Amino acid sequence: MLLVHVAGAVRRPGLYEMPAGARVADAVQAARGPTPRADLDALNLAEPLQDGLKVEVVRRGEVPAAAAASSPEPGTSTTAPATPVNLNIADQASLETIPEIGPVTAAAILEYRAQVGSFSSVEELLEVSGVGPATLEAMRPYVTV
Repeated sequence: MLLVHVAGAVRRPGLYEMPAGARVADAVQAARGPTPRADLDALNLAEPLQDGLKVEVVRRGEVPAAAAASSPEPGTSTTAPATPVNLNIADQASLETIPEIGPVTAAAILEYRAQVGSFSSVEELLEVSGVGPATLEAMRPYVTV
C-alpha cells in the first residue's frame, strides 16, 4: 500500500492509502473527485503514484506550486550547486544542494545506488522513490552521471 496526500481542488482533501500500481487519477477519485474549478490538465493523471507523494490539484488560472517557485520545501536547498552533482559519487550533503532534493530524497538516492549500483543515466532517477517526472525536470540541470 502507498500513502499519498491529495490536496487542492478536490472534494475531500486528505491522506489516502492507495494500492501499488495506482495512478494520480486514482488518487483524485479517492478524494471524491475534482471540484468544478479543478484544472486536471495541470496534472499527469497517468503518472504512477509513489509512497509519500503529494498530489496538488490546482484551480483553473492558478499556477502549480512547482512552477510558482515560491519557497522551497522544508529541508531542500535554497541555492543550486555551482557545478552539476555526480549522482554516482555524491554524498548526502552534496545531494541536498540540488533543488528539489531534501534529506529524505537524498537518502533514497543513496539507498538506490547502494542496491542497484551506479546510475547509467539521469533519467534513472525516476526509479528512486520520491522522484517523479516534474522533480526530475527541476533537478536535471544540476545533476550528472
